[in-house]
Amino acid sequence: MVFGPCGGVRPDGGCEVDNRACPFLDEPAPRWAAPRLGDSTAHPAPTAPLVLCDARPDAPTLASVRDLARRYQGWCDAVLLGDHHDRAELPGPMVTAELAAEGVSVWATISCRDRNSAATESELLGLAAAGAQVVHCVTGDARAPHILPGSTPVFDLDSLRLVSMARRFGLTASVAESPMAPPTGIRPLRAAEKSRAGASWCILNLGVDATSAAMFIDEARHAGSTMRFLACVPVIVDDAGIRRLLELPGVRIDESIVEEVLRSPDPVAKGIDLAVATARSLLGVHGIDGVNLSGPAHSVRDRADVARAITSELRPTGPIVPASGRAAGAR
Repeated sequence: MVFGPCGGVRPDGGCEVDNRACPFLDEPAPRWAAPRLGDSTAHPAPTAPLVLCDARPDAPTLASVRDLARRYQGWCDAVLLGDHHDRAELPGPMVTAELAAEGVSVWATISCRDRNSAATESELLGLAAAGAQVVHCVTGDARAPHILPGSTPVFDLDSLRLVSMARRFGLTASVAESPMAPPTGIRPLRAAEKSRAGASWCILNLGVDATSAAMFIDEARHAGSTMRFLACVPVIVDDAGIRRLLELPGVRIDESIVEEVLRSPDPVAKGIDLAVATARSLLGVHGIDGVNLSGPAHSVRDRADVARAITSELRPTGPIVPASGRAAGAR
C-alpha cells in the first residue's frame, strides 16, 4: 500500500492484519501528484436522497442473481455489490450484466485483494461493458487465515491507484472513508487525495454520526475534495447481522443501540425505525446526498424487504436519477 492508511486501523493504532503498528501513523502518505481525472461537480446533485442498498446473491448462481434482481427492481436506486472473500463468487461483470438486464442499477465494488494489475484492468473493462453505474474502488480487507488457506492476496494497488485506473477507462468511481478510524486527523486529507485521484462519490463507513460527518465533510472540502458524500446506515435487525457488521475493520456501532434492538419484542420493526431515524439525521447534514443501507445478514428476500421498508420511509416516490444521468431501474 502506498496511499494509506486504510480504513481498518484498530483503535490502538494496530494493523488489522497482525500485531504490527500501522506504518502510516508516523510517516504521512505521499500526496497524489498525477493530474485529476474526475470532478464530481460535473454531476448534478440528486433531487432526492439517493438510497444505495447492500446486496449479495444468496448463492453464486445465475438463478440467485436473477432472484436478487426481481426483489430490487422498480424501487431501488442502486444496489452495492460487494467483493467478498469468504466464498467463491461469480465474476462481478457477469453479475452486473444480469442485474442491468433486469433493470437494476449497480454500484460494483472492486478490491485490490485478489487481482494483480492486469487482471484488475480486465475486471474494470468487464464492468464498463456490463453497464455498471459506478465502480466502488477499495483497497479491500485482508483475508483471515482460515478463509481459502494457501491462497495469496495480491494487493498490487490501493484504492487511489485503483480509482485512477477506473477513470482511465471512463468509469465513474466511488471510494470509502472511515472518519472514526485512527488516525482521525488525516482522514479528511485522505478523502481529498481520493478526490484528486478521480473519485466522484465517497461513502462514509459505519459509525459516523451527523455531527462528526458534518465536520469531516467540511474539513475534506477545505482540503480540496469535490466529491459528493453518502453515509452508511447500519441496519440492525438480528444478531447474525450485527456480528457480521462488527467484524468489518474500522466499524464503530454503539452497543447500547444494538442491545435496544435485539431486546425489542419485534427486532425487525425496531431496527427499521432506528435505521430510518439514523438516515434522516445524516441526510440533514449539508453535503450528504444519500445513504447506504448496510445489512442485515439473512436471505436476499428478507434483506430486500427490510431495505424497501426503510427506503419507502425516506423517499416515498420512485427511484431517482443518479449522478451518471441514467435512471436507476431503467433498462
